[in-house]
Amino acid sequence: MTWSHLLRVAMLCLAGFAGMASAQDYAEQQRKAAALLDALDAGQYDAARADFDAAMSEALPTERLRQVWQSLPQQLGAAKERGPAHPEQINGLSAVVTPLHYSLASLDALVTFDSEDRINGFRLVPGKPPEHAPAPAPQNAPFSEREVTVGPDESSLPGTLTLPRGDGPFPAVVLLAGSGPNDRDESIGPNKPLRDLAYGLATHNIAVLRYDKRSHARAEDFSAGDYTVEDEVIRDALAATKLLRKSKGIDRRRVFVLGHSLGAMLAPRIAAQDKRIAGLILLAPPARPLEDAIVDQMTYLAGIDGHFADDERAAIDTVREQGARVRALQPGDMPAADTLPLNIPASYWLDLKGYDPVAAALKLRLPMLVLHGGRDYQVTAAEFARWQQASWPHGNNAGSRVTLKDYPRLNHLFMAGDGPSTPAEYAQPGNVDAGVIADIAIWINAH
Repeated sequence: MTWSHLLRVAMLCLAGFAGMASAQDYAEQQRKAAALLDALDAGQYDAARADFDAAMSEALPTERLRQVWQSLPQQLGAAKERGPAHPEQINGLSAVVTPLHYSLASLDALVTFDSEDRINGFRLVPGKPPEHAPAPAPQNAPFSEREVTVGPDESSLPGTLTLPRGDGPFPAVVLLAGSGPNDRDESIGPNKPLRDLAYGLATHNIAVLRYDKRSHARAEDFSAGDYTVEDEVIRDALAATKLLRKSKGIDRRRVFVLGHSLGAMLAPRIAAQDKRIAGLILLAPPARPLEDAIVDQMTYLAGIDGHFADDERAAIDTVREQGARVRALQPGDMPAADTLPLNIPASYWLDLKGYDPVAAALKLRLPMLVLHGGRDYQVTAAEFARWQQASWPHGNNAGSRVTLKDYPRLNHLFMAGDGPSTPAEYAQPGNVDAGVIADIAIWINAH
């Protein structure tokens, strides 16, 4: 899981939306939504509740509001600019939506109103980060880049093909980001781990294709609310490998897939559908159900300060209960998404139910490189141990088709540090460890 999923884990449902709103003039509602956020920023938590209706006042007392608001910079980094508010209809209710940008991620503040313009709902949900054009490759770099599109023309995704200088043909890699609506660089605060990998591997004469995830570039494709990992990740990854094989300068027999976190978890499933994939590189591949990982990550984050507040325990209990609902899901079940972890629909969880990435990898007959950061709290050492202890054919010696390696000082982004890893690390500029890139390049060039 990457920071985008952590943001979803930290998603705050401060109070449910209730009642029907009928006001058509949004000016007063926008004023009240802005006053609520201004008061929160000023630390005036009683004043922030001034326009709550009776149910909201009971559901969201001052102390709870204070705890939640003060926790946001700890989880998401320093607060930045607030985006322009806009009206929306959410589940038939009139709402004012205001983007809140932090250094690591963005939230949307959703404020709904009753027929008397009293605030009857307030949620903070993952938002889309500000759009930025892809940065050009460094001048005098030993590679060039060009824009490409992945998938059918009517629903294609923008991407970048990074090509070493020369005629080739070059071995090539498709990069798959972790969970959440990631751009092609997997931007996390000031860090861009997939761009680091693209530039580093291209320097080692390996072509690289990276592209914006569908949930980032075409969020409208998921508006029906019943999507799966096939819709979000797998279909596009298969289109990307197909595109690479048809691209000039690419050795079509040596097209690899490199996945990070969720991308690594799904890579064996992708390779099972594309028998021409030459090998897999798995960076921080999970080895347990996502619903279990969420509980452990929330527990880790809540315990960083050595103290579990009552609201933190309640949030963990809620996610644990949601995980139990996931485990009980049966085909055809369609509970509301907000009763399941991360506000992700039942169709997504059902698609993942029973999927074991280690077991899926064991069924493949292609080379694999499995890498883990020793300070990674999102994909833990225990998960990496399961990859190490799997009954790989011919064992795990130097001649095996499966190579596993651990980097003690690296975190989930494969960036170096010391001591226990925390989300605050992701707000500090860094780069993917050069040794990791070199190890990947040596492995690819040997296959």
